[in-house]
Amino acid sequence: MGKTEVAKVLARWTGGELLRLQCYEGIDVAQAVYEWDYSRQLLHLRAAELAGTGADVAARAEDELFSERFLIRRPLLQAIADAVDDRPPPVLLIDEVDRADDEFEAFLLEILSDYAVTVPELGTFTAAVPPVVVLTSNRTRDVHDALKRRCLYHWVEHPDFEREVRIVLRRVPEVEEGLARQVAAAVRKMRGLGLYKPPGVAETIDWAHALAILGRTRLDESVVDRTLGTVLKYREDAERLRAGGLEDLLEAAGA
Repeated sequence: MGKTEVAKVLARWTGGELLRLQCYEGIDVAQAVYEWDYSRQLLHLRAAELAGTGADVAARAEDELFSERFLIRRPLLQAIADAVDDRPPPVLLIDEVDRADDEFEAFLLEILSDYAVTVPELGTFTAAVPPVVVLTSNRTRDVHDALKRRCLYHWVEHPDFEREVRIVLRRVPEVEEGLARQVAAAVRKMRGLGLYKPPGVAETIDWAHALAILGRTRLDESVVDRTLGTVLKYREDAERLRAGGLEDLLEAAGA
């Protein structure tokens, strides 16, 4: 959550449009840059056929097939083509770039080096103003050095206890402060247990939100056991916590 929030805050701060590209294994140009609206192209051809059968009509319809009216702009092309001098630059969030494969990362590097995209049928789109680009990674694999060299690197740590409490109170205003402090303390305890997937701030917020919906004002063993799935997302982690007993967790939370 923290990494993605950086881009959202930048967009609110600068007034630029937030464009998000969620990376995943197998992502390609059609999902990231552009594709043609084939359904509308077929309808256009059909309409041209109904309008007339002359050679000039057919030629004109064919020429129009690959005009901008049929171009679907995906986030990378939007960030480049929509950047103009009289507006704040868009904020392009390339989320979880480590999930994409090496070929897409190389393609991404080429685009971000020149802030230009070539569409063979239309020509080259070049950004009048470079977008603000935020790349995030969860380190499921190493990002190549060539891409790292073009980035300012920042490691997003878990916040300290008091800051996490303030985040919970800000994002879940209906939760009581005492419960927010217990939840934050319990999550900090979980992070030190060597779990397969330690909970992040997003899970802290989810847990506090669930407890507030249930009308709880403090943690106890019963409610922790029933709501553990909001904060731990792997069965092995939940079973490990339950097997060791929840007393230590409640003690750390001051419950």
